[in-house]
Amino acid sequence: MQKNKESTLTEAQDHESEAQSSSQNLKVGEEKKNGKESKGPKRKAKSKESDDGVLRPLKLSKQELYKAPTVEELNQLKETENLFHCSLLKMQMEELLREVALSEHRKNLVDSFVQQVTDLLQSVPESEVVELEDLSWLSGIEIPFLLVPKVAKGKFHMEPPASVNLVGSYPLGTCIKPRVAVDLAVTIPASILHPMDAINQRYPRKRALYLAGLAQHLSSTKSVGSLRYTCLHGNRLRPLLLIKPPGKDSSSVTLRIHVVPPPDFLKPSQFRPQKNSVRTEWFTGVASIKQAEISEPPTPHYNSTVLGDHLPLSHLQYLSAISTQCPAFGDGVALLKVWLRQRELDQGAGCFCGFHASMLMAYLVSTHKVGKTMNAYQLFRNALHFLASTDLTENGITLAKNPDSKAPPLLEFHAAFSVVFVDPSGHLNLCADMTDFTYKQIQHEASLSLKFWDDPTVDGFQALLMMPKPMIRAYDNVFQLDELVKLQASCKKLSLLNELMDQSGNYVLTALPFILSLLQRGLGERIRLLAHSLPRDPEWTVDSAPPKHKDQSPLSIGLLLNLEQALSVLERGPPADNPKAAEFRQLWGSRSELRRFQDGAITEAVLWSGSSTFERRLVLLEIITYLLQLHADIPESCVRFVGGQLDTVIKVGKEISSTGEEESLKVVQAYDDLSRKLWQLEGLPLSITSVQGAHQALRYTQVFPPVPVKLAYSFFDREKNRLGLVPKDDKPCPIYITPIKIIVHMEGSGKWPNDRLAIRHIKAAFHICLGELLNKHHKYRCHAKSSYLDVWKDGLAFRIQVAYHREPQILRESLTPEGMLIYRDNPEAQALELETQHKPFLTSTLHGLQQQYACFGAVCRLAKRWLASQFLLEDIRDEAADLMVASLFLHPAPFSPPCSPQVGFLRFLHLLSTFDWKNSPLIVNLNGKLTASEYTEIKNDFVASRESLSTMFIVTPNDKVSVWTKEAPSVQILQRAVMLAAESLRVLEAQLVDASQKQDIWVVFRPPLEVYDVLIHLIPKQVPLLAKAVDPPHAIFYQGTLSGDISTSGGALPVIDYDPVRLYLSELRDAFGDLALFFCDPFGGTVIAVLWKPKAFEPQPFKTSLMNARSVEVNEEVASTLPNVEAILQDFRIIGEGLVKKVELRTQN
Repeated sequence: MQKNKESTLTEAQDHESEAQSSSQNLKVGEEKKNGKESKGPKRKAKSKESDDGVLRPLKLSKQELYKAPTVEELNQLKETENLFHCSLLKMQMEELLREVALSEHRKNLVDSFVQQVTDLLQSVPESEVVELEDLSWLSGIEIPFLLVPKVAKGKFHMEPPASVNLVGSYPLGTCIKPRVAVDLAVTIPASILHPMDAINQRYPRKRALYLAGLAQHLSSTKSVGSLRYTCLHGNRLRPLLLIKPPGKDSSSVTLRIHVVPPPDFLKPSQFRPQKNSVRTEWFTGVASIKQAEISEPPTPHYNSTVLGDHLPLSHLQYLSAISTQCPAFGDGVALLKVWLRQRELDQGAGCFCGFHASMLMAYLVSTHKVGKTMNAYQLFRNALHFLASTDLTENGITLAKNPDSKAPPLLEFHAAFSVVFVDPSGHLNLCADMTDFTYKQIQHEASLSLKFWDDPTVDGFQALLMMPKPMIRAYDNVFQLDELVKLQASCKKLSLLNELMDQSGNYVLTALPFILSLLQRGLGERIRLLAHSLPRDPEWTVDSAPPKHKDQSPLSIGLLLNLEQALSVLERGPPADNPKAAEFRQLWGSRSELRRFQDGAITEAVLWSGSSTFERRLVLLEIITYLLQLHADIPESCVRFVGGQLDTVIKVGKEISSTGEEESLKVVQAYDDLSRKLWQLEGLPLSITSVQGAHQALRYTQVFPPVPVKLAYSFFDREKNRLGLVPKDDKPCPIYITPIKIIVHMEGSGKWPNDRLAIRHIKAAFHICLGELLNKHHKYRCHAKSSYLDVWKDGLAFRIQVAYHREPQILRESLTPEGMLIYRDNPEAQALELETQHKPFLTSTLHGLQQQYACFGAVCRLAKRWLASQFLLEDIRDEAADLMVASLFLHPAPFSPPCSPQVGFLRFLHLLSTFDWKNSPLIVNLNGKLTASEYTEIKNDFVASRESLSTMFIVTPNDKVSVWTKEAPSVQILQRAVMLAAESLRVLEAQLVDASQKQDIWVVFRPPLEVYDVLIHLIPKQVPLLAKAVDPPHAIFYQGTLSGDISTSGGALPVIDYDPVRLYLSELRDAFGDLALFFCDPFGGTVIAVLWKPKAFEPQPFKTSLMNARSVEVNEEVASTLPNVEAILQDFRIIGEGLVKKVELRTQN
């Protein structure tokens, strides 16, 4: 019965707030009417309510407008300031409560339907008495019960119910939208039941038969719509009948029929946790000679199920009494239920449903842990604080103030159940079906929510009450257990016959706690939290047999990782002579072996495979599959890992499986070495003041980090000086050499000129000087240019750019005709500042973020690979994408920071698709420098200047003007990015969650080409990054590299930064940028997509200066020009000769 109530309150919210709101509106109207007589008629006209029931504002007199606030108003202002951080949060809360409350129209509809169904139920005809096993009287209706074992003693017949009562959230006033479920308790007549029915499932079977009889009776009337069965929170012993109204109202409400016994049918003391109600001989069907001598095992879960059916009415009375004492009780429960629903904790087997939420709030009120005059927000916060700080797995609580002498003590409940929360009767554990892992998850979520709510820089309302937290996006790794029928073997292996009897044969719920405990022991310090999905409530038609346990959806197990330990390949155990060594060996079996360590210790240890970070991410999968196979007889084929599917998108190298972390580290190490050598150079006219990396590879975020290469000189032509290598005409495009940019600042001096041209000459001289010194001291092959110096070191190309800190300022200087010196910003100065100041600072800051969060770089690379594949990376720059990912780690609410690349990427897609780019700036608080007041200032400035700011506005402590998104993306490109991100997230999550779908994660990386007007197909062998394409060809062209050791210095210098596709794109944009937009995937894309600009095809007046790619048309003696598409396509081919395979026109203008 507890569960009946629980389910009712599962969909809860009360309408007290609505009633209070209405009364307040009426009161306001009366006050307005009783104002000054001279203003009476005018005010009365102004205060007239509209048709929608909204009270319009009044025009107040000056005296009324400026009169002193009342005491009540002062209290409200003080409450808003102290409690809600701001008035916006209070308004959001009030609006949410109004939104989830049931309207009067909906209530009237529910009341009418409940009355119809009640009348129908009272007219159930009587039937003959039959044996309990005889189902022949049921015609076209199946019994909602798994009859295992089939044998059952007793007799049964149908007759009208003793009573029909509303129970649960609806009569309590805590029923909330959108899923409106109203619970109806139908009491079985006492004549049907027998005092011994609690034994061996007789009562649950009679309950199910009576429910089937009701379904048979209701199926013959047209007054009801669909009829379906379900179970109360996954408990197969407590089936329910779901009834919906006919016609258009079918989605407005669902009526849930609970069959319950008379309140005094059985004594609660019969169902103490240590009592047995299911006999072993009956359950197993095996008679034992010694059975009489053996004490039967306790069946606490079965007992709580039967006892719970007795109590929904008494629970409703208790909650009603509490709610009358606390006016905000219903609203507080509503907020808690919304919070639970967003975290998927309120439905399924062992959930914390709306009924538990109501009982928890009642406990807080009755024990004076909250004040009766508190508002809904205060009640909600206190409930979260209680959940976060109280461990019900260790210290249970009870609502029973004066339990009878036969009520079990809390210790007895703790011995039988994982989580203990005793109802007002003192006999029923409300959380009997909950695992301790679910409660730990609730505790984690509550403490996380309080942390975010106390942070004034976080929009707590949006993050905690409006944003859903599906498991696939909330946990770093998710494992699915398929083929649940295998859990039967687990029960046998783990010797769980007694527990299986207690769970009435449900081997899934029987094995689950033991499997979770096993994994918790094995994973230990590698994880911060282990959670599991709650088995969904099955639902089926009344004319079909109930689904079997094996038919339910796979079980999902979510892990929050502790990255310091999660990827370790070594599991170090106790010393060999320690008593715990035997326990360690028992857990790990043959994988455990004695090892001597460098500190001299000899201990038990388990070594897992994995050399690269990519391979070490799979250690958890190896541990889980091994333990489940060893201890639970669950084969590896039944375990599906949801967490590493996307790693293949950013894999580099062929010999070693790697996702680029090791390659990025090598680049950073080579840079650090070069940086030290630059600092140590002697003989420079001015000393170096700083050496800063300004390349994304140095912050671990380049999609495919540069890999050291050994060049095959025979593949290239030599320059005249024999020191340079150039591509051959008859060979495929050579491997792309990435220039890794380094900014070297020279000290300030009076010798620096003030002329911009002279500064460039000085910088060119420094480039030459640096190259000569590096070649002289370290034998590095260098190539100096006026704007940079290329250095070939360790098979990598570094591009050094000398910077002078006053140069941007000098570029802004100009003289007026009167000879005055003025400063004017210009694109040249901004670009230089971006390259020499902003980019190095961002690189060093994000490098630090990578040191703090090990998977930051991998998430950035996944995000940018997706942006590139969808032709968006040139509009949403690398730096902007990196900052968006950084916000996921620095401002993760409502989640914890991601610890795996896949979950980080899913959150990136969610951020891009749901963030309000139009009305809000994305604030990335790097190094935590921004205060709450600065947050407010940034947002206010943004709102005030929105029209002049960029479409995507990203703010950091050192960048208040969003320098990385000033030029792009445009409104149209951002809208397309949002749409693509939303669809990619939907498709990807559906694939990851549902193994039955076609598994092809690459589908979200394939751009839709049908929207483009022209496609330029490229010759694959001239695309340097072809091997990195989303769909690379089976045969990859040789690109002039050799395997083997790479020399640290010397050798010939290849052509650096040579990408013919990018150069071709640049030429196309220069020539036809006014006519079309050009898109391409920079990582191996073999198609350039062209989109005509609509305005370009509007006829233009004939002018000889505007005849580029246009043809003349004369209409009524008026000459106008239009783009000459045929000539343009021909130009595409001519410009791309040797690179373009074909040009495909897809639309006609």
